Amino acid sequence: MMLRSFLFVPADNERKIARGLQSEADALIFDLEDSVAPDRKEEARKRLAGHLANLGGSAGPKLYVRVNPLDSPHVLDDLLAATHAAVAGIVLPKACGSQDIDRCGHYLDMAERARGIDPGAIGILPVVTETAAAVLRLPELTAPIRRLHAMTWGGEDLATVLGARGNKRPSGEWDDSFRLARALALLAGAACDVRVIDTLHADFRDGEGLRVAGLAARHAGFAGKIAIHPDQVAIINDVFTPSETEIEDARAVVAAFAASPGSGVVGLGGRMLDRPHLVAAQRLLATTGKALQS
Repeated sequence: MMLRSFLFVPADNERKIARGLQSEADALIFDLEDSVAPDRKEEARKRLAGHLANLGGSAGPKLYVRVNPLDSPHVLDDLLAATHAAVAGIVLPKACGSQDIDRCGHYLDMAERARGIDPGAIGILPVVTETAAAVLRLPELTAPIRRLHAMTWGGEDLATVLGARGNKRPSGEWDDSFRLARALALLAGAACDVRVIDTLHADFRDGEGLRVAGLAARHAGFAGKIAIHPDQVAIINDVFTPSETEIEDARAVVAAFAASPGSGVVGLGGRMLDRPHLVAAQRLLATTGKALQS
């Protein structure tokens, strides 16, 4: 299954949850963190439990839960509430280096055992750029980590930490600190062999701006994008879905190498292709589920 769009919904807001479930989002993130007021955390966990019980085993989006940060008083209760067979992964905010990912993994070990869930069934999708320390520790992420199956980055919390008045220049380009964080997140994801999901586009009414940002993100190597409103989902899905032309080209690349077994370089339509082109073609076909002979 292609995971292109990750739509956030507050875990205590029934209307937004219903709209999210009716959308075409590939993944739905029940939020227990920023969009839920402190005095609503317990109510949000209760509502989450009810939805997970109803959605278990059903078709629809992959389900994720964003918990509160590891240093908050809510995180253990959040993780226990989120440990359910219907949940694909935990979105871990303000993750700082591999130690935080490992720590969350250890908590999940205990929660899965307590809930009778298969060990290791629930993955972790950390937000890896929300503090200055987290950005500076991204170069430490150089190899696969247990439970880590994707990561994402964000510029809103980082702007607050830096005391910045915004995260973009008047031209719309990311300012330098955020460009660095974005690039390091992409590099860390590649080193850890996981997909990296691009951050949100804050103005949910700006469809054209979202499309431009999505195309730039896909060009850079991101596998999908965060959505904060159902209206953003269709645009994100369209941008991150390979075209038939791209799929046919990838098939032709794979076929060209198959026709010349053992060759490190092949010619195709006037292009000279080497092994990285083959790997990219195979990855695209695997991501889309388009077999060579389909």
